[in-house]
Amino acid sequence: MQHVIVGAGPAGVVAAETLRKGDRAADIVLIGDEPEPPYSRMAIPYVLEGMIEEGGTHLRKTDGHYEGHGIQYRQGQAESVAPADGTLTLAGGEKVSYDRLLLSTGATPLSPPVPGLDLPGVYNCWTLADCRRIAALLNADANVVLIGAGFIGCIIMEALAKRCGTLAVVEMEDRMVSRMMDATAGGMLQRWCETKNIRVLTSARVTGIEAQEGTAGDKAVVLDSGERLDAHLVVMAVGVAPNVGFLEGSGIKTDHGVLVDQHLETSAKGVFAAGDVAQGLDFSTGEYSVHAIQPTATEHGRIAALNMLGRRADYKGSLNMNVLATVGLVSSSFGSWDGVGGDSGVAVDEDGFKYLRLEFDGEYLVGALGLGLTDHVGVIRGLIQNKTALADWKEKLLENPHRVMEAYVAHSQV
Repeated sequence: MQHVIVGAGPAGVVAAETLRKGDRAADIVLIGDEPEPPYSRMAIPYVLEGMIEEGGTHLRKTDGHYEGHGIQYRQGQAESVAPADGTLTLAGGEKVSYDRLLLSTGATPLSPPVPGLDLPGVYNCWTLADCRRIAALLNADANVVLIGAGFIGCIIMEALAKRCGTLAVVEMEDRMVSRMMDATAGGMLQRWCETKNIRVLTSARVTGIEAQEGTAGDKAVVLDSGERLDAHLVVMAVGVAPNVGFLEGSGIKTDHGVLVDQHLETSAKGVFAAGDVAQGLDFSTGEYSVHAIQPTATEHGRIAALNMLGRRADYKGSLNMNVLATVGLVSSSFGSWDGVGGDSGVAVDEDGFKYLRLEFDGEYLVGALGLGLTDHVGVIRGLIQNKTALADWKEKLLENPHRVMEAYVAHSQV
């Protein structure tokens, strides 16, 4: 049996290891499109900040790990798939045959349609190669403009702020991290960043990036307001899109990502998808969505591999969850954090930068949003994922959301 995995992020690595554990005789080929050992993108900010070396990003740190497990790891970029022939074609024309194929090709950074993105010193922060380019320009005299204050932007913000002279953040939405925060939390996070001497401009659009001379930076980021932000370095963090372009003409069905069933199998028999490229079952809504988070990717990889082995494991759905640290302020969101039309319990401490919002559907907790809080985050997630019927504890939590641990303990003893 020949198992081929294209994409060497967390989903691909976990899938390869699961396949090897389940079948000692199979041929397993893991293909990555970067000249690096498989690594975690979520660790890149720690490299930028100087907290770890590049090797600290590697998903498996033991020398010879893949060879020792009989996994052939190689570089290559997927160009097309022919399910009828059981072949994957790589850039350059090489064809790789497979009996089972896993697509874990991840995502690619988006670029806004503005001129000047090709200027020197304008980079995404998505790969280790990007990290090296950014690090080379970060110094105490550098003016930096970060375009995008979503999840990725907020992850790298601290590293940029610690190593540059000035940092300005431009966000087109009306608040920071709009996909995991409401107006209260987003506004609170913005005020927090501003106390750290980071300028944050929301509801602002970049109309171009221009070369300039004789100012505090060799570039100017031009905003729709007419303001020009001087910059030595511009970092792009405006979101990502699943890598599905190579599937054109394959017959494999795609939407936002690759469509999969409850076994993570695509519309082509024997072809599976996992991680940031897969549009899989959403735990909260019952619909199919792309959840570009590492816990989902690793679980996708495990479940997909079991099904590639013929063990028919069902995927129960991914809980939309994000945990984020932005220049020292921790935030988290779980499930339907923005509500489903049910009751809400809210606790706000503006001066202390603390906020907790709980969302209910009947007697069930279905979503939560927290800022400046680290206690009992796992308990909140558990109440949502376990679909705990809270009965009279719902009213207590509406009155005081901070009593989640008491509610958890009360129902654990039932």
